[in-house]
Amino acid sequence: MNQGLPSACTSLPSWLGLPFRRIGWLLVLGLVAGLLVPRPGCAQSRTADSLRHLLQTNRQFDTLRVKRLHELVMELAAVNAPQALRLSHQALRLSQQLADTPSIGRSLLWLSILQRRLPNYDSARHYTLLAQQLYARRRDRPREARACLELSLIDAQQTNLTAALTWGLRGLRLAEQTTDRAVQTQLRAIVGDTYGKLGDYASALPILDRALRDGHRLGDEQVVAAVLNSLGSVHQRLRNWPEALRYFRRAVAVCRRMGDMQNQLANEIGLAEVYIEQGQPVRALLHGRLARDLIRSTQDDFNQPSVELLLARAFLLLHHPDSTLMLASHARELSRKTRSNGNLAAATELLAKAYAELNNYPAAYQQQRLFSAYQDTLAGEATQRKTSALRYGYELDQKETQIALLTKTRQLQAQKSARQRLQLYALLAGFAALVLVIGLLGRNVHLKQRINRHLNAQNAQVARQRDDLTKALADLTQALDRLKSTQNQLIQREKMASLGELTAGIAHEIQNPLNFVNNFSEVSTELVEEFMEGPWQQLPEAEKAYATELLATLTDNLHKISQHGHRADSIVKGMLQHSQASAGVFEAVNLNTLVTDHLTMAYQLFRSKDPSFNATLITDLSPQLPAVRLVPQDIGRVLLNLFANAFYALAQRRNQGLPGSSLKLEVHISLLARQVQIRVLDNGIGMSEETRQKALLPFFTTKPPGEGTGLGLSLSYDIIVQGHGGTLSISSQPGGGTEVTIRLPR
Repeated sequence: MNQGLPSACTSLPSWLGLPFRRIGWLLVLGLVAGLLVPRPGCAQSRTADSLRHLLQTNRQFDTLRVKRLHELVMELAAVNAPQALRLSHQALRLSQQLADTPSIGRSLLWLSILQRRLPNYDSARHYTLLAQQLYARRRDRPREARACLELSLIDAQQTNLTAALTWGLRGLRLAEQTTDRAVQTQLRAIVGDTYGKLGDYASALPILDRALRDGHRLGDEQVVAAVLNSLGSVHQRLRNWPEALRYFRRAVAVCRRMGDMQNQLANEIGLAEVYIEQGQPVRALLHGRLARDLIRSTQDDFNQPSVELLLARAFLLLHHPDSTLMLASHARELSRKTRSNGNLAAATELLAKAYAELNNYPAAYQQQRLFSAYQDTLAGEATQRKTSALRYGYELDQKETQIALLTKTRQLQAQKSARQRLQLYALLAGFAALVLVIGLLGRNVHLKQRINRHLNAQNAQVARQRDDLTKALADLTQALDRLKSTQNQLIQREKMASLGELTAGIAHEIQNPLNFVNNFSEVSTELVEEFMEGPWQQLPEAEKAYATELLATLTDNLHKISQHGHRADSIVKGMLQHSQASAGVFEAVNLNTLVTDHLTMAYQLFRSKDPSFNATLITDLSPQLPAVRLVPQDIGRVLLNLFANAFYALAQRRNQGLPGSSLKLEVHISLLARQVQIRVLDNGIGMSEETRQKALLPFFTTKPPGEGTGLGLSLSYDIIVQGHGGTLSISSQPGGGTEVTIRLPR
């Protein structure tokens, strides 16, 4: 048993049941924090009774009594938390009277663990911080590392991932200075899982792999199961299905070997989720039913809605809407009791889709409205959590910057004081030399000259020191200016990221009602056609003309609704693409090959839409061009957009019959001093100055409705300027063609 923190138990209790999307996270938290205690049983009851008897018969207040109180707390933590809390307070008071620092820290950590289980996170954090500060003052790194582990767990359970990662890394640095391999492994497991939840998979995978190896060496199957689950979740988010399935299956095998049905449930759910995302509903049903059987065995009512929603999604993929309706309705009723907004939103979305598949559009529309309301609630909660994390990171950066500036200021003050002392010493030496010269002026002219030379040397040294101080102050001013510039860039990036998230949210909210508009317009058109083929034939001849006119007007209106609905749909999809952050990796690319390949691709795509179109393609490449570091997928999108616009302008010139030479498109690549330049020229219809100034604005297009979203050039400008630090400019004249110039850093 560790002296600084209660040891970890062998299984997760049922009170940790949460919606299945968070089970993998809590699996790691419970295992590595030393939080859990053995499940109640007959042996534990006998041990607790024996400890109570010893405490009643032996009333001596010494360290042995504190130790027995801690042992009784561990026995009662899982079955009688209030009594365990009272005993922990008794142990803390007795430890303080005895001035027993290890026992004080152990009592504080037990109070934190019990308060967190209630959950009273503020009290838990208070006791853990007291323990951490106590160990820090005594420079007790092993126990301070365990306190940091507890603080990381508290923040993680409140979804404060940035704070959880900060405490976890701090604890890991302390643990690596000790020989406690178990705490090091537990901290690596929680840090790796936190990196995964934050989306930093490049940092998560190596540290989780090491935690897995250490867990095997230590023979700690609980940590092994937790890390396998975390690795499965990371590969699931990376859409690396084979690896995700492999890790979840290994975790299931470990849990079965331990007889841990609660954690086996989490991994069965993970397997079912992966199969649903792969579009394999039959296999998903197999693991979903296994999870449902485990829920019945463990009487885990809290996770029952999550598993039923999993089964409902599988039946929807199998086109069994009746089974989906039954399971989703029951899951929604259970979720209302637990107030789980995430499950409520998922159940309502499934009901809307099932009703739509049954062609019950009024019910589908009603469920869709409820789903939108739940989504608004969830979006608000997610925004609040993300804002808290960003605020924490910003305040942490501010404090670190202030500390660095304060340290630099103190160093400069010390240097200034040293120089002032040197100046004072120089003045005193000069004064003494002057008195000596006055006293011996008549007798020693040679001595006077030597003293003068010494004074000149000292003055030169003082002047050099003054110049050095001036230069140091100038360097400090430049560093401060760079810091302010970097801060402004970070603020601008945060604003752009927030704007992108807002755009994506608006686009998602518009997408669903827009789909209903398009669907109902198509259904209404079909109803008009059925009426024309059926009941219209039975109308009297006097009413047919009037009915025909009304139906023709109605049909024309429906066609316009459908046309503009699809136009709005393309704009929404363009908005989603415009707000999506690029995840591409910078690579050293041959720009000549990249341009020629995309030029050929764009020309073939345009000719597939208009086979009669022909144009002369002229490429002026740069043979000495070195490899350029860029994101090839993003630059390829930019090139396809520019070439497509150029071919469209050439086609318009041909259609309008404008005089001039044959249609041609020129691409010139050249190497500048610090940049690489790409020029795309066409002799198409060109554009006016007013149109050129608006060309880079989102949603501005000169194409007819349905042929363009107005997002191509705007997205291209963001990729070149913001993504690669380059420039994009356009020059054009009506009837004189267009030239687009791109410059990328070498």
